[in-house]
Amino acid sequence: MDSNQIKKKARKLGANLVGIASVDRFSDAPEGFKPRGIYADAESVIVYAKRVPVTILSAQSAIPCTFVNNLMTTAVDNLSIQLSLWLEDNGIGTVMIPSDDPYEHWEPERSYGRAILSLRHAGLLAGLGFLGRNTLLINEKYGNMIQLGALLVNRELEPDPVIEGECPEDCRLCIENCPPHALDGKTVKQRLCRPLSNHINEKGYTIKKCNICRSICPLALGIR
Repeated sequence: MDSNQIKKKARKLGANLVGIASVDRFSDAPEGFKPRGIYADAESVIVYAKRVPVTILSAQSAIPCTFVNNLMTTAVDNLSIQLSLWLEDNGIGTVMIPSDDPYEHWEPERSYGRAILSLRHAGLLAGLGFLGRNTLLINEKYGNMIQLGALLVNRELEPDPVIEGECPEDCRLCIENCPPHALDGKTVKQRLCRPLSNHINEKGYTIKKCNICRSICPLALGIR
């Protein structure tokens, strides 16, 4: 079983993008959030993405974006399960990384949560794109309209090259237009972002009320 066979299977299961990173590339990740801190036998990280329908960016209501976000998260997690079972049937051990929730690390005073593995950084290290000033992973073909997932595997696989890329030098649209001023070009202040990005309405639903950092980006739909 080699990298190309695994990528071919992931695409057959519905992935639009697939990349592979060696666990050695995660040396700068915080302790406790590295692949081997999750799965001691991990040798490689398979990262994949499904493209998100771009038409949701045109909706005046937050409901379509919220609905699609939930569907895409489930779709990527289902892909993870199918790929994981297939790899296990072929003698490769795997551990799934959730496409979104849940996670354990939570700092209430900052409203700061951290996933067990940063999928954005995993995508970067697997050659799927680069991180923009809005902190989103930007892919050459699909821009930031992608939903990520990953598997940790106990097999050394050929890694993909890391892509060199960056936002246009003078572009600060996401920073200047963020309603709660949560972006600084490097990180996002979750305490400021969450009331809009994860707004809980009176019914108890979590609504994605703001996606300006995604929609206003000149590279939202890819690099052209």
